[in-house]
Amino acid sequence: MIRSMSSALSGLRNHQVMLDVVGNDIANVSTVGFKSSTTVFSDVLTQTLNGASVPSAVTAGTNPAQIGLGSRLAGTIQSFTQGAIQRTGRSTDLAIQGDGFFIVDDGGQPLYTRAGALAIDAAGTLATPDGMLVQGWMADASGAINTNASIGPVEISVGDLLPPVQTTDVELGGNLAADSPVGTISSLTVAVYDDQGTAVPLNLAVTKTAADEWTVTATAGTPPAAVALTDNVLTFDGFGELTAPADRNMNIAAGALPGFGGAVTIDLGGATQAGRITQYAGSPTAGVIRQNGSAAGALQTFTIGQDGVVTGNYSNGRTRPIGQVALAVFSNPGGLERVAGAWRETPNSGLAQVGGAGVGARGLLSAGTLEMSNVDLAEEFTRLIVAQRGFQGNARVITTADEVLQEVVNLRR
Repeated sequence: MIRSMSSALSGLRNHQVMLDVVGNDIANVSTVGFKSSTTVFSDVLTQTLNGASVPSAVTAGTNPAQIGLGSRLAGTIQSFTQGAIQRTGRSTDLAIQGDGFFIVDDGGQPLYTRAGALAIDAAGTLATPDGMLVQGWMADASGAINTNASIGPVEISVGDLLPPVQTTDVELGGNLAADSPVGTISSLTVAVYDDQGTAVPLNLAVTKTAADEWTVTATAGTPPAAVALTDNVLTFDGFGELTAPADRNMNIAAGALPGFGGAVTIDLGGATQAGRITQYAGSPTAGVIRQNGSAAGALQTFTIGQDGVVTGNYSNGRTRPIGQVALAVFSNPGGLERVAGAWRETPNSGLAQVGGAGVGARGLLSAGTLEMSNVDLAEEFTRLIVAQRGFQGNARVITTADEVLQEVVNLRR
């Protein structure tokens, strides 16, 4: 009877723990990135009353006679199944679709979380609502990101300035009318940018000087001043294709344009490129297709891609990678130790394998969405009923054992 009371007491304790775990899961049914847990029980060492015996020539073998001494909590198992994805529309909200954890820095301690409700603080650093800094890599001046480097805070500074880019290439395209009379002039104008990002108007006059031949002259600035242009005689064959210059480029030497430290190439299009300069009969359509320079630009908005790359959109119309959010995966994520709002590494979780999203078994990121809790209320309420009935059953065992003990005490009357 004492054994039954002790066993039932262990059952009471364990089912109380089960109630605690279920209650915590239900309490976090709306917590972003929360992962539910389940309790695992096992029996404790049993008491052997009679050992097993081997069969003999005249008797059969006997099985051991044992009495269990209750149950114990073997552990809790965290479920890392994917939670539902909910759209929020906020550019800093991120959900991980697949395996992986965001890496955050909590006062120098690395932690890991699935909660992607992020925001930008006053210093421009991507952070969690708890003030932990999201880790990743920052791009260099050219926009390149080295994911083999050490991780650090991801900074998105509103108003970040993109340096100006001097124009080095201007691309022309379209058609020069083959049936135009000699002396016909087509004027093309484009704004090019010097070393400081100042827009300079570049004017190109394309004059028909002979059959199948056009000569290009250039002026730039305000008021316009002549600019030396090499390889500026365009020759076409009988099929309307450009034959000279052979490299299909005209050139303005370095320093020929005021404020330009480098040369400017005027590209006439590849031999098979759509939109190249041609000479066919009909309406003239020649024009400037593009130029590769830009003025300085300030960061206006940003987007985060599936690979975690933060791309800035600047006021000059250009885009450039700013940084990349890092993800970590573990050999045994169930071995992670839960702390407030996150997890931390343990000896049984394995070391964090850090890298970009979408590579190395890491999931992809979805911007403007959040991963909700993976708690299944129907399953949790079922466990709640089991825990309640288990608690009641063990309590009844104690009550019954007490009544039997009372009868034993009453025998002496």
